[in-house]
Amino acid sequence: MAFVTDKSELKPGLILFRRGDVEHRMWYCRMKMPKADRYKTVSLKTTDIDVARDRAFDQDADIRFRLKHDVPVFNHPFREVGREYLLTQEARAKRGEISAARPKKVRAIIEGALDRYVGSTQVHLIGDELWGGYPAWRRENGAGRHKRNGVREISDDMAQAFADKEAERRTKVQQTLGIRILRPIEVKPSEERMVPYISDSTIRFEMSIFGAVMSYAIKKRYVPASQRFDERPKLKSMRRDEFTLEEYRKLHTVGRKWIAEADKPSSVWYRTITYNMILIACNTGMRPVEMKNLRWRDIMPAKDREGREIVVLFVQGKGKSRKLVAPKSVGDYLERIRVISKATEPNDRVFTNVTGKPAKTLYSSLIADLLNEANLREGTQGVPRSTYCFRHTYATLRLQEGVDVYFLAEQMGTSVHMIEQHYGHVNTIKHADRVLQGMAGWELPQPEPDDTKAKASKAAATRDQSKRGQRNKLR
Repeated sequence: MAFVTDKSELKPGLILFRRGDVEHRMWYCRMKMPKADRYKTVSLKTTDIDVARDRAFDQDADIRFRLKHDVPVFNHPFREVGREYLLTQEARAKRGEISAARPKKVRAIIEGALDRYVGSTQVHLIGDELWGGYPAWRRENGAGRHKRNGVREISDDMAQAFADKEAERRTKVQQTLGIRILRPIEVKPSEERMVPYISDSTIRFEMSIFGAVMSYAIKKRYVPASQRFDERPKLKSMRRDEFTLEEYRKLHTVGRKWIAEADKPSSVWYRTITYNMILIACNTGMRPVEMKNLRWRDIMPAKDREGREIVVLFVQGKGKSRKLVAPKSVGDYLERIRVISKATEPNDRVFTNVTGKPAKTLYSSLIADLLNEANLREGTQGVPRSTYCFRHTYATLRLQEGVDVYFLAEQMGTSVHMIEQHYGHVNTIKHADRVLQGMAGWELPQPEPDDTKAKASKAAATRDQSKRGQRNKLR
């Protein structure tokens, strides 16, 4: 190294030197890591050669102590560790272990909120205080989308900061799409100073990424195992919003009228596709990403054990694949789409635009229009419904019909725990007779007399009497 001057070796692996590329005359020491091709350089913060030698030996002893007791030697800012973790997620996505969209979400969180919170902090300095303080910090430094989480008043500076952040986001989107930006994108601060809080579900997801980065740091031996954060702060969990059976029937009725009122052939086409997609989603429980990936080759007619016609769908999403079964009516809805689609080859996607190219948004704006038309846009919690609500509708209606939780979890590609966590209210309603047992004016239904057993017993007695009569005649 050309910038090293006044170099001297205090002992094998421990070098004392000055830097020729700086104006000061401070001493530095460089120590070689045992059994590794790595070095650690430390500023000794002194110009005195004797003091520098003593401090160099102290640093060497400290390094050996750290190595002996499994204490990290090198400092790593959270930002750097987060980038390393992100590379591992991108590699997993390429191998097909996780979805391609997962690394994008992870990047947005690591380079966004987490970077602002602990980006420059050394990972070995992140403890329970920083971990536990994240929810409060996030609520005070972010803005949510829905007012159901509560609102707070922000300053003019905070409003400007939100506007600058939005301008930065739009710029990145334009660059990603390859669009030339002739002048900087500007976003004016909103005049509204009351903004919603960040939802607990968002904070919970961000903290899962926070914890994953810290676990990665432990795996790389950047921090000791004591800095693993498995416990999550207790945050409220919002119940999944679904359509009731009455709302689903209303959606049916309004949907047909909505198609008839279209004024252009292309509008008729899009509304027909959207309407049938909703019916398919509510009768299969597919995730939006699974519907996006569905191809004509993934649809197979079959029969159940009773010989009834069913449809088997091979779906892919969230880095996994599975087969699910659906009633024959789903096959009819799919056939309606096939008849008017311009992409019907086995490898073509089922849900496309009018030209036959894959649909990117799954007709989200059309779904919003239909829900507004049916006055079903907002759910019971005041949150605008989305395509995902059709999956929740499927789960709720199946549970109300008494489908076993295990079979439903297999069908939907999720866990029994997830079903019980988000749809436990369905069981309470289904078993209302037992929940209300003993209350005034409420009695459990009495079991009806088992006529079948009585008839079987009478028939058996008749047979026995007939046999005795035959034996007497033989005598």
